[in-house]
Amino acid sequence: MGYAAPTPIQEAVIPLVRAGQDVVGQAQTGTGKTAAFGIPLVEMLDPDFRDLQALVLVPTRELAVQVRGELARIGKFRGLRSVAIYGGQAISRQMEALQRGAHIIVATPGRLMDHMERGTIQLDRIQFVVLDEADHMLDIGFADDIERILRHTPSSRQTMLFSATMPGPIRRLANRYMKGPAWILVGGNAEPVEQVEQIYFEVAERDRAVALEALLKEPDRITQALVFRRTKLGVDRLVEQLQRRGYDIQAIHGDMPQSQRDAVMGRFRNNQLRVLVATNLAARGLDIPAVSHVINYDMPDNVEEYVHRIGRTARMGRAGTAITFVSESDFEMLDTIHAHVGDELKKARLALYHS
Repeated sequence: MGYAAPTPIQEAVIPLVRAGQDVVGQAQTGTGKTAAFGIPLVEMLDPDFRDLQALVLVPTRELAVQVRGELARIGKFRGLRSVAIYGGQAISRQMEALQRGAHIIVATPGRLMDHMERGTIQLDRIQFVVLDEADHMLDIGFADDIERILRHTPSSRQTMLFSATMPGPIRRLANRYMKGPAWILVGGNAEPVEQVEQIYFEVAERDRAVALEALLKEPDRITQALVFRRTKLGVDRLVEQLQRRGYDIQAIHGDMPQSQRDAVMGRFRNNQLRVLVATNLAARGLDIPAVSHVINYDMPDNVEEYVHRIGRTARMGRAGTAITFVSESDFEMLDTIHAHVGDELKKARLALYHS
């Protein structure tokens, strides 16, 4: 299956799931948690039993496709079928896939509720539920949907919850809907990835686009970059500006049609696109191993957002570089991030400011 040795989250979680234990796992993305629940799930599901047996809830469409793909790879030798259920794709297409039979569905809560209301998905025989990126699902308003979905599953189910952070609402959800879960903490709370080289450049606000262009002119240095902007409008404006100057760059955010998002992500995954500009939400949970650089074009709003962003590079032991542009209005947040990551974040100087 391509797994040479277990990661810490896999080492901790897999035996507990095999033993029938409910599990709460706190770990950043990129630590191998999909396989941590996917491997034991695949072992315990019955390929001869045609009813739906496992449900994985995720916050975004891209993550639904990504997790479903990994579960399909893990489960293909057992003949297990999985379906991704998410908004932005024709519901009729998903209904056809469900009619062919599915052992596992990977779903966003909103679209799953649509299917439940139509009667095209029944959860009464579910044996396993996984809540992946639970903190993010709550952040974007899915708390009520998640509770409603859980109430439609058998109380005998085995439940796994994974989250990068453990705020009060997550703990209350676990206490209410899980049976004596084992609590697993891997890597601490908002700990940056060790393999990421962290650099910041002080730039004038008006020079951000020029600074990015200066970096992109070094093709040997930046092979594939994920650039973060705070807003969808900011994403579109930057992409339009650099496309006009001939750069291989595309946008991804929630206002784009799903078919366009899929096409862009397909190119980026297959290393056919050098630069992707994204909002935090659009990039949540994405696992693109070839990303050499993360560029914080806009300063993140808090430390956890910073750690999440830079965790898009240096995946699964690879090296990577995170670059942050800092203007005068960003110094307070820079100090906060510096206090958290220490000397790992180093100041550098852009060539465009050299005299």
